[in-house]
Amino acid sequence: MKFCAIFAIIATAHAARVPLVSFDGASDVVSKFTELNDPVMGGKSTGTWSVNTADKYGVFDGEVVDVPSLKAPGFIKAAADGKFADASSTVDGNLVLLVRSSTPSYEGFRVSFASGTLSPSYACAGGGSIPLSRGCFKAHFAVPAGNDFVEVRVPFTDFSDKWSPATGEHTTNCTTGSDVCPTASKLSSIIRVEVWAEGALGKAHLEVKAIYAEASSATQLITTTDLAQKPGQPSAQYDTCKGPVQSNLKFGVSGRLTATVPVPVDANETLAESVCCDSRVKPFAEPQFLFEAPDIQLFSKLDANAVNTFYDTVCGIPLFRAPLNRSFAEFQADTQEHGWPSFRLAEVVSENVVTDKATGYVTSKCGTHLGSYLPDSKGPRWCMDLSCVSGNSAQA
Repeated sequence: MKFCAIFAIIATAHAARVPLVSFDGASDVVSKFTELNDPVMGGKSTGTWSVNTADKYGVFDGEVVDVPSLKAPGFIKAAADGKFADASSTVDGNLVLLVRSSTPSYEGFRVSFASGTLSPSYACAGGGSIPLSRGCFKAHFAVPAGNDFVEVRVPFTDFSDKWSPATGEHTTNCTTGSDVCPTASKLSSIIRVEVWAEGALGKAHLEVKAIYAEASSATQLITTTDLAQKPGQPSAQYDTCKGPVQSNLKFGVSGRLTATVPVPVDANETLAESVCCDSRVKPFAEPQFLFEAPDIQLFSKLDANAVNTFYDTVCGIPLFRAPLNRSFAEFQADTQEHGWPSFRLAEVVSENVVTDKATGYVTSKCGTHLGSYLPDSKGPRWCMDLSCVSGNSAQA
């Protein structure tokens, strides 16, 4: 039986990337940085920022020295303000810097980004230590020695928006205080990115080719432009569908080009092709809470003031209409409670949905596997894979 609360297994694939900074002239990234020296009275750390226009990279260079009055290292940094790409889909992953350094032994390299603050300059000066200075997330990184640009990955869990403005060190870590961690909402609205040399004496030289956000390779979210891979139906002996999966599924489901299921399937099967059509996957479900994934966000795409129709992913016949005999909020709560779109008796288009109560398997009239029949204390319940009910109407 295809139980609705297990087997949300994720496959490994090349991680989706969201470009934030580059110097190659792309229109959808930020490339203008301003160098900002230590503003502490008496601070003597100095730095520069320039762009190598021939080879298209930024150059951050300078020296961090003690602030005489504090007898402690100061800092230098370069900051870029602007409207950065929405990186919310990468919250489980990393900020990646494509960099190289002639001073790889320098121990004070840091990177920060600001979001959710009206003044990124103020937030990135206060680090949450003074009133209203939250929203500048900072983390340390190191650069390997070598002449080639390398990708330095900084997990978003390494960032915190509570840190000491004197040293740059975190006062609260993301692992111990979740309210300081970057969230998907924060990553959707970045307004500043900074690179720092801070808290360590010495010369610092950093060349920056690009900065981007990257989803975790274990839970990566793939869009149709990320891969040369083409969708492929299961091979004939395993294909239970009566036709190909639609190419333009609703709610972002067509963007899930990887079959994230816990059993081997044919190469290039999409999530919908494997879950809805491959007999080897029949006992298993799509990832739990897929409907809440940043690239899906099902309930933000439904009409809260109307009855929404869900269509077969293959043949486009109507399968469920919701909400009926309950509110939109109740439909949403029921789905959130169980982790998959959950429909009640009044919402089933009975002439098109075939329910085998002995096995629990639910299929459509045209043979597409849809999910499981799993009644609960509230009565009959159809727990469906969004992948299989995200089609477009055959009448359209």
